[in-house]
Amino acid sequence: LPRPPPAAAGSCSVGQCGHRAYAPPAERKRFYQNVSISQGEGGFEINLDHRKLKTPQAKLFTVPSEALAIAVATEWDSQKDTIKFYTMHLTTLCNTALDNPTQRNKMQLIRAAVKFLETDTVCYRVEEPPALAELQKNEWDPVITWAEKRYNVTIGSSTSILGPNIPASTKETFVSHLASYNMWALQGIEFVITQLKSLILSMSLIDRHITVEKAVLLSRLEEEYQIQRWGNVEWAHDYDLCELRARTAAGTLFVHLCSESSTVKHKLLQD
Repeated sequence: LPRPPPAAAGSCSVGQCGHRAYAPPAERKRFYQNVSISQGEGGFEINLDHRKLKTPQAKLFTVPSEALAIAVATEWDSQKDTIKFYTMHLTTLCNTALDNPTQRNKMQLIRAAVKFLETDTVCYRVEEPPALAELQKNEWDPVITWAEKRYNVTIGSSTSILGPNIPASTKETFVSHLASYNMWALQGIEFVITQLKSLILSMSLIDRHITVEKAVLLSRLEEEYQIQRWGNVEWAHDYDLCELRARTAAGTLFVHLCSESSTVKHKLLQD
């Protein structure tokens, strides 16, 4: 201690190919007053009062960059009387990177991410109703066109239930591109992909071609179309939208902070 309690048996979320990752526990009473960061031999550490934060597997919680440490410390510092672990996406991602509960290596993470191309949201199109088909064409085609030009690949789209036939060369290009990221960043990339159900939208977001709001909107295009047509369920849709934005934004920030080695100077948490 102090560390988030391990998730109870059966409470883990299931990711692509059945891999299990940490699911944060629900809530716990805040047991600390002050949050700070310090630099140790293995990187930057989080201090809750005078105790070191640890992972669910009791490893010292150590992150590779000062900027990421500040972001995680801010999550802990922003908790009120009750610690709501389900709001602490950066902490959860760091725990996953440190403990690697699925025991996957770098290439396994990359293959799992690229596999999403086979069921990518923006590649599956409808023929009916015509208004939705037109909306998908207008909103998704520009993203696919950008990705094809950016990575010099062929992607395409399909109205078949089998989806588009993605060339092997396209998959290998994405494998090579993702290999340029470190293990921590890859954990974040996979997290974003699972939120958006799209490798193409995720890479467009991480490459700063589109914003978090735009990426989430495009990933929910059919749902938003139905809401505009049939109306909104009071608070439910808005809550889901905000949650998806929060998770997607946290995952994207995590990727960027894990891909940079810069040190933040003279950055202090609020008293």
